[in-house]
Amino acid sequence: LDVFERGSGWTRACGTGACAAGVAAVVTGRARRHEPIVMRLPGGALEITVGEPHEPVRMRGPARHVYDGTLDAAFFTR
Repeated sequence: LDVFERGSGWTRACGTGACAAGVAAVVTGRARRHEPIVMRLPGGALEITVGEPHEPVRMRGPARHVYDGTLDAAFFTR
């Protein structure tokens, strides 16, 4: 799954996009409910499980630290 975000360009991963693609796969009959779907993204694989319509979509995958940053205090007073 490749993701392009307006303002950011190509990204290494997108959990929301992976979950949406998983739901689309189930709704169109390409995948089954309650069975994990592996979404391969440039940043690593995510496992998406789509249940019944009233249930939350589940996502599992690795988490890695990729950036350290600081914000000026003035940022919070705008």
